[in-house]
Amino acid sequence: MAAERTGEKTFPSGAPFGLGASLTGFRTLFYKEWLRFWKVRVQTVLAPLLTALLYLVVFGYALRGRVEPLPGIDYTAFLVPGLAMMSVLQNAFANAASSLVQAKMQGSIVFVLLPPMSHREFLAAYVLAAMARGCVVGLAVIVATISFVHLEVKHPFWILAFTVLGSGVMGTLGFVAGIHADKVDQLSAVQTFVILPLTFLSGVFYSVHALPPTWQLATRFNPVFYMIDGFRYGFFGLSDVSPWLSAGFVAASFAALLFGAQRLLVSGYKLRH
Repeated sequence: MAAERTGEKTFPSGAPFGLGASLTGFRTLFYKEWLRFWKVRVQTVLAPLLTALLYLVVFGYALRGRVEPLPGIDYTAFLVPGLAMMSVLQNAFANAASSLVQAKMQGSIVFVLLPPMSHREFLAAYVLAAMARGCVVGLAVIVATISFVHLEVKHPFWILAFTVLGSGVMGTLGFVAGIHADKVDQLSAVQTFVILPLTFLSGVFYSVHALPPTWQLATRFNPVFYMIDGFRYGFFGLSDVSPWLSAGFVAASFAALLFGAQRLLVSGYKLRH
């Protein structure tokens, strides 16, 4: 039977693998990844929400009135955007990474690779689902805290921009980590020794200007710092660095990670045996 090439894979002539079927495959994979975390939302949404609230109670009320990280901003209010963005980033990473590692360990990854989808659609489905989980958790943190913390929203565009860019960066990074990792232990090591320090040392609990000059310089090499600082700017109109600089840095990181993840998919690294 004659064959015709569609996207990046070859299929039998006459098979209904045109644009409509390709989009259906993308939607199906995205929906699968959405259901994967939403079905266990007590673990994937409520648990990180509780963690963020505990941080708020412990740090916020312990240091309230003693620390003014930004002029005129109460410390408890200062904490909320940082905790919300930290939740977005950590959960976006975890969603893509854990899904790929579990699929590889169970051997079900072959059923995800077989459908007629291009590499871009495959990547987009995982990354967008990871972004969705991160955004759901971040929104839950904001909604749960606004009842007892006064928050202003001065620049909603920047809030949305950094939510999308930040969750996209960490979702793509989680996708790359999921491809590299063969076991849950390897993935846990990345989360413990890379993701956790990057998020905790990014200005969630403090302003960078409160640090000694050496640590201020070190913080500026942390990409998560720009995500949280820009996100916080959307609420208060105050930040440690220009939101345009932060947005440019995060957007460039997102583009570089997407390119790297696409190259890994094309090569079939650790996905095709």
